[in-house]
Amino acid sequence: MAQAAMKKNRKNASPAPSTASPDEIARFTAMAEAWWDPKGDFAPLHNINPVRLEFIRDHLARHFDRDPMDANPLDGLDIIDIGCGGGLLAEPMRRLGATITGIDAGQKNIEVARLHADQSGLDIDYRHQLPEDLGSEKGRYDVVLNMEVVEHVADLDGFLGAAAGLIRPGGAMVASTLNRTLKSLALAKIGAEYVLRWLPVGTHDWRKFVRPSELAAGLKDHGVEITDLKGMTYAPIERDWRLSQNLDVNYLAFGVKR
Repeated sequence: MAQAAMKKNRKNASPAPSTASPDEIARFTAMAEAWWDPKGDFAPLHNINPVRLEFIRDHLARHFDRDPMDANPLDGLDIIDIGCGGGLLAEPMRRLGATITGIDAGQKNIEVARLHADQSGLDIDYRHQLPEDLGSEKGRYDVVLNMEVVEHVADLDGFLGAAAGLIRPGGAMVASTLNRTLKSLALAKIGAEYVLRWLPVGTHDWRKFVRPSELAAGLKDHGVEITDLKGMTYAPIERDWRLSQNLDVNYLAFGVKR
């Protein structure tokens, strides 16, 4: 009787909630072939990549006592890139010396990333998985990257908990996302999607943008303390992106697992 009841309960039990949004997966899967086109749907990510890489490299070098100007300043570091997409960050991280695992909710994104890495001669462990699928790897990674991901997840707290759980004590997290302000509504949503056409319409839901205070509080609940925040600001005359103290729209965060 007891065994029958247990089997019945397992059968009727609801599956664990996923942090991934089916709509977001479908949206980015539809654009997957454009990941490595610098003038395509992902052109904004190509444009901000140098700034993101500078922030990641310099903060990780400082935290792990490396010289950021070395040829391989991240040598020996085990890094997981969550929401890796087509590999725009994973590949340069590998070239800087790190061991890279890239995971993404979209199977087609992973296929594109694997193909491009193979063509580039880079050994990167790409997987079609979510952070909550990696329970056996808790505390494994030196660094977790959450770049332009948190504004797309279905369950922010669940996602932050799963991501933070992958970091070893003393390890680090680097995140970048969009602040939920009227300025970001005007520039990152209406301006970028409807006026300038930098992004396909519907790429972002402004209501899911995350304030720095919300990100800091959410990560603190899971043992990660944000130690630095920087904005990413567009310079229209020079037509490039720069690090700044302005967090009103795009921002980067560096956190340490205590």
